[in-house]
Amino acid sequence: MFRNNCGGDEKRVDSRTIYVGHRPCPDTVIPSKFCDNRIVSSKYTVWNFLPKNLFEQFRRIANFYFLIIFLVQVIVDTPTSPVTSGLPLFFVITVTAIKQGYEDWLRHKADKEVNKYPVTVLEDGRSVKKESEKIKVGDVVEVVEDETFPCDLILLQSSREDGTCFVTTASLDGESNHKTHYTVPDTEKDLQALTATIECEQPQPDLYKFVGRMHIYKLEQEPAVRSLGPENLLLKGATLKNTKKIYGVAVYTGMETKMALNYQGKSQKRSAVEKSINAFLLVYLCILISKAVVCTTLKYVWQSKEGQDEPWYNQKTQKEKDSNMYLKMFTDFLSFMVLFNFIIPVSMYVTVEMQKFLGSFFITWDKDFFDPEIQEGALVNTSDLNEELGQVEYVFTDKTGTLTQNNMEFIECCIDGFQYRYRDTQSELDGFTVTDGPVNKLQQKAGWKEELFLRALCLCHTVQVKEAGSEVLADQVDGIDGLLLPQPEEERGFIASSPDEIALVKGAMKYGFTFLGLESKSMKIKNRQNDIEEYKLLHVLNFDPVRRRMSVIVQTKSGETLLFCKGADSSIFPRVRPEEVDRIRMHVERNATEGYRTLCVAYKQLSAEEYAMADTGLREARLALQDREEKLMAMYNQVETGMSLIGATAVEDRLQEEAAETMEALQGAGMKVWVLTGDKMETAKSTCYACRLFQRGTELLELTVRTLEDARLKRDEKLYELLQEYHRKAVQDAPPVKAGVTRSWSTANQDYGFIIDGATLSLVMNPLRDADASQYKSLFLQICQNCTAVLCCRMAPLQKAQIVKMVKNSKGSPITLSIGDGANDVSMILEAHVGIGIKGKEGRQAVRNSDYAIPKLKHLKKLLLAHGHLYYVRIAHLVQYFFYKNLCFILPQFLYQFFCGYSQQPLYDAAYLTMYNICFTSMPILAYSLLEQHISMEILLDNAALYRYQSALQLFCLFNLYSPVSEATAFVLCVCHHAEIIYMEIKNIHKHVPSNMKSHNCNCPSQCFVFFLKEDVLYCSFVCVCVCDPSCPKCLSPPLPPFQKKQSQSNVGGNQSSQSSARPLLLRTFSDESNSVM
Repeated sequence: MFRNNCGGDEKRVDSRTIYVGHRPCPDTVIPSKFCDNRIVSSKYTVWNFLPKNLFEQFRRIANFYFLIIFLVQVIVDTPTSPVTSGLPLFFVITVTAIKQGYEDWLRHKADKEVNKYPVTVLEDGRSVKKESEKIKVGDVVEVVEDETFPCDLILLQSSREDGTCFVTTASLDGESNHKTHYTVPDTEKDLQALTATIECEQPQPDLYKFVGRMHIYKLEQEPAVRSLGPENLLLKGATLKNTKKIYGVAVYTGMETKMALNYQGKSQKRSAVEKSINAFLLVYLCILISKAVVCTTLKYVWQSKEGQDEPWYNQKTQKEKDSNMYLKMFTDFLSFMVLFNFIIPVSMYVTVEMQKFLGSFFITWDKDFFDPEIQEGALVNTSDLNEELGQVEYVFTDKTGTLTQNNMEFIECCIDGFQYRYRDTQSELDGFTVTDGPVNKLQQKAGWKEELFLRALCLCHTVQVKEAGSEVLADQVDGIDGLLLPQPEEERGFIASSPDEIALVKGAMKYGFTFLGLESKSMKIKNRQNDIEEYKLLHVLNFDPVRRRMSVIVQTKSGETLLFCKGADSSIFPRVRPEEVDRIRMHVERNATEGYRTLCVAYKQLSAEEYAMADTGLREARLALQDREEKLMAMYNQVETGMSLIGATAVEDRLQEEAAETMEALQGAGMKVWVLTGDKMETAKSTCYACRLFQRGTELLELTVRTLEDARLKRDEKLYELLQEYHRKAVQDAPPVKAGVTRSWSTANQDYGFIIDGATLSLVMNPLRDADASQYKSLFLQICQNCTAVLCCRMAPLQKAQIVKMVKNSKGSPITLSIGDGANDVSMILEAHVGIGIKGKEGRQAVRNSDYAIPKLKHLKKLLLAHGHLYYVRIAHLVQYFFYKNLCFILPQFLYQFFCGYSQQPLYDAAYLTMYNICFTSMPILAYSLLEQHISMEILLDNAALYRYQSALQLFCLFNLYSPVSEATAFVLCVCHHAEIIYMEIKNIHKHVPSNMKSHNCNCPSQCFVFFLKEDVLYCSFVCVCVCDPSCPKCLSPPLPPFQKKQSQSNVGGNQSSQSSARPLLLRTFSDESNSVM
């Protein structure tokens, strides 16, 4: 993680002034000081490594606890040596420090490579070679093709004639497509003669936002002011492509670059297991304190009897007699704490970290996750959440690009109420076929609007043309699509930020209108007559998810100014005449019902006065440093009014491979699936039916703007009435819950599906009556939790995150998972417990911000049902085993105090105490937790219900309030049973020790070690005791009590295995080895 040592604070709103080339300007003031271009991603230095690393490690409860115990052993006269606590603690701290130090050394090494990279800087008209770290804000930097930008630059000059350059940002957001950036207009060709200042915002981490303006000074002229935006900014880490050379001025350097700031904001997620470990530690700490209190109390009760306090063989000194009794009791209490302190496993954190880190490689190495199309497999960004994959209860998924392929194909269009479907054979209207239309105009054609519609498709976009002979000929949407234009003499590919735009441009090309490209603000298209038409591009009103539309303003050769707009029907219909909407709405709704993505197209002819006003307003808004986005939005809304509706398009987005099977498996595993999409309701509903989220027998409960229309009631009153009605139907009148199932999802009624849109969700989240806010949310959440699937359509990115947060914070704190492929899914991916990114065609922002990334939706099935299941079982067994073995190890020590008169005599030798956790018992369970497969992956994939059964067992909830009492009781009984066996084994071993080895301290088995080496039987007994396996035939086990004999005899004949397999995994794991003696 980057350290911000230069004060680049996102919250600062003041601007900075930069002097290009450090040349003074007429209104020069004292230049500000900015940080250098050094990148510091390392965490430590040579001087602060030791104190900083120790501080971070001792923030952990277990490490801090053992540090206190070690200090007590050093200060107080305790029964065990300080080495018994100090050495394991030193081992854990050292191993962790070495690991973190090595990782930081690698970061230092990477930083050095970046900071020492040679760059070219213009100084006094000549090119000077410098190290990257020596670049200063205001330097003019030269970058050649295939080089990486050393800092954030404003593009001043390009080797391309049109003043553009192509850039790839794969290292920043994973997008492999070529982005086009533009030089600042009216800059001098001779940069040495350029006198200019740049006024821009302070550094902030958003990769796609930049606000600034450039003042260009010329002799005896007023300074020219040019607006600067993201299209002029070249980001550090991006790579120059298909451009021989560019020059840019540094505006952000070092730790203030957007790349550095972007690696600071992502919050660290903590798994439920990590949180539960702390709860386990607190419970065991209480057990430890209770043991120490019991032994201290019994010691003084026992010593209160005559002759017990001062036996003849252990007379007290005068100092001991004069000591304070309460101080002596406190000292004895600390001694017992030290004696029993090994109940806390000091090496558990290291083992758990190693298990998570090494276990994550199994996901990366899984060949089933490899996609030959993109030549990539699964990616693990966060290994701390492996076990969360096995506990998911709610899945929130995007639609476009996640459930569907985001591979668009133009199907048909509707022009002025007439539907046109393309046919391969040449027919009427050069490929158009009139299939239907208004009844009274069935035989009429759309006339002049046809060509206007096709021109709109060719002009209203941001597509770039890749000419033949270039590096890439295929269509690119964050990757190579592989589709070329059909004309071999004009073979070219398209570059776009969205596959929708490519589909529409290629759809227009099918009907005779071909987009040829953009050159020097001039857009060229070829019409049906093969004539070239040129349009001057005046303004682009960019698409954003709030407006849900984009527009262009162009000028024809005859001087006409036209505005073309395309967008969602909900954003276009209110801005055109109602009579035009009626002719188009039927086709749009039918196409949406069939599962097609629909866009409406409108136009407007601007008069000279209207354009002058719009031009002035847009330029002023683009020059604003404060609230630029809001001012641009206001101008866009002002210009995009009074338009005429031309028609609508239908584009097909096919389902992902095995999407239906994956969703069916997730539901079979007990997970609730919610679809959160920005698409219209009809399209999303059709997709849900195709994915089998909604079945034919599913009754849909709809809560949309349409259902809220009621002349009798206000909208909020109608909303409350519907919520109550749906709650009564889906919750109150639902059939009773099946017995034996305990999770929250088990209450689902399989007959209902719920649909809500973004506008209605806003009313639910923020009702007009504030007093009813919690009641609205409660009713809404209960309805959704009792439905098979939930569809939320017309959702803004922020609303997606609100939905996830609401469910995540609901009763029971269910584990949530969000999966998406686009930038609009990042908010919900970061909000959920587990975020999954799909390597799709809408950029790699989702992948970059996710915890796990997979190539296709179908891979989610194996990731959860197989890997998630196994990870959850393994980590549950690992952590419980650590606490279990330590309790078994220390309980005999507690029992031994009754035997030795509470004299704090240790039962084990110091060497055993020291090595028990860090050596004897950590490696086997680590191997088990990495390789154990109690059920094969094939069976897990074929039987999704196994995921639900395993989750219902609450494997990791031994001390959870919801844990069955019988399991916790069995756990304690197994611990007591094994502790008793260990204690009795040691006593029996003591009987076989030769008399010449006995002493007053002969109860300690450490003195028998030499004898163990000589006697194979006793050595085997000792080994079996260490691993808690008294069933070995060589062991000197105590005779079985009568009730145990009967129980062991009753298990003969195979009954034991059948009973064991039917018990919960928790009981089978820790008690099966003792079946031979129980």
